[in-house]
Amino acid sequence: MTSRTIRALAVAATALLSASLLAACGGDDEAAGGSTDEAASIRLGYFPNITHAPALIGVNKGYFQTALGNTKLETKTFNAGPAAIEALFSGAIDATYIGPNPAINGWAQSKGTGLKIIAGSTSGGAGLVVREGINSPADLKGKKIATPQLGNTQDVALRAWLKENGLNADQQGGGDVSVLPQDNATALQAFAQGSIDGAWVPEPNFSRLILESKGKVLVNEKDLWPSGLFVTTHLIVTQEFLKKYPATVKKLLQGHLESLDYIEKNNADAQKAANEQLKALSGKPLKDDVLAASFKNLTFTADPVASSLFTSAKHAEDVGLLKPVDLKGIYDLGPLNELLKAAGKPEVSDAAA
Repeated sequence: MTSRTIRALAVAATALLSASLLAACGGDDEAAGGSTDEAASIRLGYFPNITHAPALIGVNKGYFQTALGNTKLETKTFNAGPAAIEALFSGAIDATYIGPNPAINGWAQSKGTGLKIIAGSTSGGAGLVVREGINSPADLKGKKIATPQLGNTQDVALRAWLKENGLNADQQGGGDVSVLPQDNATALQAFAQGSIDGAWVPEPNFSRLILESKGKVLVNEKDLWPSGLFVTTHLIVTQEFLKKYPATVKKLLQGHLESLDYIEKNNADAQKAANEQLKALSGKPLKDDVLAASFKNLTFTADPVASSLFTSAKHAEDVGLLKPVDLKGIYDLGPLNELLKAAGKPEVSDAAA
């Protein structure tokens, strides 16, 4: 072999190595931190509700951005789950905090290809608040009850509870009970003005209806579930983003766990941080009594309480808002359990029962 041939091979090998390194690093528009499994940015959705306190705190305290490092955090807020799912599937966001029923609907719509549930966030903190004079399910006949959005978690919970108590409500606002999906701010105002008789809503609106408008609790939803635990909010991500950027997803989860730790260890300060973020989003913080009542009515946990998701799906089927769907594979708790194990904490399960 001649020296010229050897030099040519060396040059070719160097070029091939350089190309391989460039491919591994990716361009600036594809990745950050020099790794193809880390995104340049992640677009995260969440709601301006105390049921999304881990998200509120994670944004406010900078836990997400710190954990993400060079990956830029971009956020978008929603009133209810169906709108968040639409944004997820349209490519407007990559991940979102969301309730169980919209996640189930998204899984069904995408035939099991659109999303994965990667962590729990919140249990409890929802129910039916009504005006004085309504003391039983029978008293709801002919009444108007609000929910945040047709097909969202509280909407399904109300319709299932009505059916279990022998009352019907169609999707057009007719039936024994008129169910009127509307955004939370509208429902609060409508209840205060007397144009609706009650609302099945999440915190902080559940407590606001009681403390600000003298409503009474007809149903605290945690009383309907074993041990009082049911998923109100969990964290989902598109399967495409999870597959392409697993390191970024794991870092997002790290920020999520730091938010949960902060709530557990610094509850009073966590309430303030959540309220500061609500003020930043809406211009108005919650009153101290509403804030305290909301936190007391919630359990913040990385456990997705998977068994309640499967029950929620059955509820949605029973009230005609969901066709039978196979939920096998909807969870990917591997990255979360790796972080929990590393922190010396119990791992969580995706078991249906």
